[in-house]
Amino acid sequence: MQRVTSASVSVDGSVVGSIGRGLVALVGVARDDTPEDAVYLARKTANLRVFQRGELEFDASVIDIGGDVLAVSQFTLMADTRKGRRPSFVHAAPPESARPLYEAFVTELAALGIAVATGVFQEYMHVQLCNDGPVTVLLESARP
Repeated sequence: MQRVTSASVSVDGSVVGSIGRGLVALVGVARDDTPEDAVYLARKTANLRVFQRGELEFDASVIDIGGDVLAVSQFTLMADTRKGRRPSFVHAAPPESARPLYEAFVTELAALGIAVATGVFQEYMHVQLCNDGPVTVLLESARP
C-alpha cells in the first residue's frame, strides 16, 4: 500500500486507470487466500490511517480524506527469494483462483464508498505514481 498524490496504470501505452490523492494497492494473492481475506484487506485498506488531518500525522484514512484507490494485481509480491537467485512463485495463487479474490477486494472497496481505479488483471502494466512521504505499508491478512 502506497500513499500517493497521484497515480496511473497503463497497458500497451494507454492509461486504463488513474487516481488523484489516495492509495495505490499492489495486490498479491497467495494460494491459501480466501474471500474473507479479500474483504478483510479491503476494509483494512479503506480504514488505514496513513493520511494527515490537521496537525496529526497518520490520523485519517482514505475514506476520511475522500481519496481514491488504484488497485493493481501483482502476483510477483508472492515471490519467495530465500533460495537461489531466481524468485519462486509457488506461493502465488493461479490466475483462475486469484482473479475472483482480486475482484472481491475491488468490489468491497467500492461498496465502502471509495472510488476505485484498476489495472487489467494478468496484463503487463506500467504503473506511475508519486509516493507521498514516502509512505509505504505492507498489509497482510494472515493472522498469527
